[in-house]
Amino acid sequence: MTPRLLRLGIVGLGRAFTLMLPTFLSDPRIKLAGACDPRAEARRRFAADFSCPVHDSVEALAADPDVQAVYIASPHQFHAEHTRIAASHGKHVLVEKPMALSLGECDAMIDACRAAGVHLVIGHCHSFDTPYLETRRLIESGEYGAVKMIHALNYTDYLYRPRRPEELATEAGGGAVFSQAAHQVDIVRLLAGRRARSLRSALGNWDPARPTEGAYSALLWFDGGAYASLNYNGYGHFDSDEWMDWIGEMGAAKHPDDYGQARRKLATVSARQEAELKAAGAYGGKAYVAGPAGRGARAPDLAHQHFGSILVSCEGADLRPTSHGIHVYGDQARRFLPLRPPAAPRLEVIDELHDAVYLGKPCLHDGSWAKGTLEICLAMLASSRGGRDIGLVHQAGA
Repeated sequence: MTPRLLRLGIVGLGRAFTLMLPTFLSDPRIKLAGACDPRAEARRRFAADFSCPVHDSVEALAADPDVQAVYIASPHQFHAEHTRIAASHGKHVLVEKPMALSLGECDAMIDACRAAGVHLVIGHCHSFDTPYLETRRLIESGEYGAVKMIHALNYTDYLYRPRRPEELATEAGGGAVFSQAAHQVDIVRLLAGRRARSLRSALGNWDPARPTEGAYSALLWFDGGAYASLNYNGYGHFDSDEWMDWIGEMGAAKHPDDYGQARRKLATVSARQEAELKAAGAYGGKAYVAGPAGRGARAPDLAHQHFGSILVSCEGADLRPTSHGIHVYGDQARRFLPLRPPAAPRLEVIDELHDAVYLGKPCLHDGSWAKGTLEICLAMLASSRGGRDIGLVHQAGA
């Protein structure tokens, strides 16, 4: 059966778009139908690559009758307004994480899409990744009993990748909590399968030249007594992909000798030059390097994406998802459940959007779900500031 096409318009041609582009090119259900970006060089590149209309405003893209759904990959602070505009023109919305920067903005986005009768999906978050979805299915089977504890740990060079100034300011939506905890929180919520009810956190802000949190630890409690520990460090020293068979977050093999390259790149540049460096590497920039191109193209030896070490302790087994499959450590024996390599990265995101639009299937990663993740991220900031536990009241069921 020929798949039904989703005619997709792109809002923002930055890093998030470049990470989703291999998915869009490889999935026959997607037709790129237009884009908008403030950078003229990005618009020119998109028009040349895809023979699509380009615009310098979200309003113009959303008004295009050939655009059926909009992928919002603009900076975090614009997600709410860009979602409102897309919904007002009757477009389905796929918006990058974090959903927004306040719970009020989340409510406005949910209300706008509900009033317009369009679907709202929040992604990519790593809770879309097949190893975590398959681990959830194992848990739901009941074979291993209830979830009791989840460990999530990730050490990266996040803070030393080229950044715009606002990405180093927590109040503007920068920092490890908004950008990275959204992934980890989504994963542990998915795997716990219960409503989160409270948390306690501590944040690490250790480099005056990068004035935002680059690390965090949090303990998250769920209904029924299960709890999860979340630990993230983006200060570019230990790399936890060493524990993931040197498969990087995006599913590609890494070389241990690349250690420290992020810090080395930034060692000789000013803040202005850093922003220019990021722009140069973005889509349409002079240093941009395209990934696999063309319908059906895929990177060689691609594994599933991941977000560090995850270990789920159930009553009868510990489950450890990896880029190649799931390790099951049971009462009497251990086994490995292999997963087929992905045909392309992040196809699970398109599955959810396509099935919502054409099959009426409820979305897991809808506005209410993503609002719950943002509530936890905001509570992490508040808990660290106040040195206290924070109760959670806006948690959608998993």
